[in-house]
Amino acid sequence: MKFEEEDLLKKEKVRKSLKYSIMDGSFYSAMVGFGESFFSAFAVFLQANNFILGLLGSLPQTLGSLSQLLSTRLMELFKSRKRMVCTFALLQGMMYIPIALLFFFGEMKAAYLVIFVCLYFIFGMILGPAWNSWMGDLVDKEERGAYFGRRNKITGFTSFITFIIAGYLLQLFSGGTTIEYIGFFLLFGIAFASRVASFVYLTKKYEPKFEINHESRFSFIDFVKDSFSRSFNRFVLYLSLMNLSVYIAAPFFTVYMLKDLHFNYAAFTIITATSILVKFLMMPVWGKITDKHGTRKVLTVTGILMPFSPLLWLFSNDFLYLIMAQVYSGFVWAGFEMASFNYIFDATTPQKRPTCVAYFNVLNGIMIFIGAMLGTLLVKYNNIFWSVYLLVFLVSFISRITVSTLFLPFLKEFRRVENISYKDLMLKVISGMPTMGLIHDIITFKHNHNEKNATNNNTKRSGKNTKLKR
Repeated sequence: MKFEEEDLLKKEKVRKSLKYSIMDGSFYSAMVGFGESFFSAFAVFLQANNFILGLLGSLPQTLGSLSQLLSTRLMELFKSRKRMVCTFALLQGMMYIPIALLFFFGEMKAAYLVIFVCLYFIFGMILGPAWNSWMGDLVDKEERGAYFGRRNKITGFTSFITFIIAGYLLQLFSGGTTIEYIGFFLLFGIAFASRVASFVYLTKKYEPKFEINHESRFSFIDFVKDSFSRSFNRFVLYLSLMNLSVYIAAPFFTVYMLKDLHFNYAAFTIITATSILVKFLMMPVWGKITDKHGTRKVLTVTGILMPFSPLLWLFSNDFLYLIMAQVYSGFVWAGFEMASFNYIFDATTPQKRPTCVAYFNVLNGIMIFIGAMLGTLLVKYNNIFWSVYLLVFLVSFISRITVSTLFLPFLKEFRRVENISYKDLMLKVISGMPTMGLIHDIITFKHNHNEKNATNNNTKRSGKNTKLKR
């Protein structure tokens, strides 16, 4: 009986922790929506050149990825995944204080922005392996797609709403250099407060017992050597090369819209937010399909469709056309990110997962930096199109489709799943597209939790009555 009560108590802690994780993720998304999403726009405001913009779009993530080589050691030092995650989450949020004050840093303020954003990403990414390991122990493997789909839908909605509000505020303050700076200062202040709220919910979460198995350790060199012989390592190489291809273009979409197309902050916000909106609406749909039909099938479909996203930007600079291009982008990226995220959980054991995630992010960060630097060179020496940025969009497409063609046939499924044709899979995705949006999802989520609470309370009462009868 004591064992049953302990089991019920643990399940209750896990249930609350999963709820707190959604709250943590929502406030984290608010931080991104108000702050991180506008780093490039802030750099343009600070009159950064293309080299600085390229660095800003790649170096912070690269250094953040490399810092994860220390993640396992830090987990040993902190003796708790929770303590480590909470500490670095708070440090990440504190970086918004110097970033918000950069306007007063003189001629080198754009360069200082790169430095502080690097620290922001280092603190934010070094906790990644510990967070992944922690969440891997909290979420049942058979429900990962559904849970993270629901979580990503809610956090994605938060990103969308906060990004829209932030863009509106920035447009409201766009009346001169000083007034515009006040707008950025306000945004970064709200971002800081959001990360503090995220930190509070992280401290509320339950951490299952975890011990680092030193026998399961392996070096980064061994990991790289096995890149072609092991399924997970091939997946890591695929995703890293894909991100190299993505970041040939990624740092330059913002500057293309603000500088070459002369969009105001309102137009820039609407175009960017469209992809966020579609992505969060589609996450639960892709998540359920991933649970039922596996990650490989979804990766194959979206891995072929996703490369066309930057190519669409070559055919028109019309505002409505670019919105439709972003609808397509959000649709395919939702599936690609969901399947990629779950593939990592499926392909790794709990003991090896922190190290695998760390090594994956290190290799991924290096490739992101290389991609952005290649994009910077293409921008510098491009004389083909009317805009120097269109060439990087084209090269990014060619590189993405090449990587997918070479690697997708070698990925394998790690779980037993229901077989489905690619045609039926796409029909299922399209037929599953949400019609009532997030309001229905939140109501359902709240109703389910109320039902679970009632069930748990009845179970506890039943347990007590049984004990009295005995």
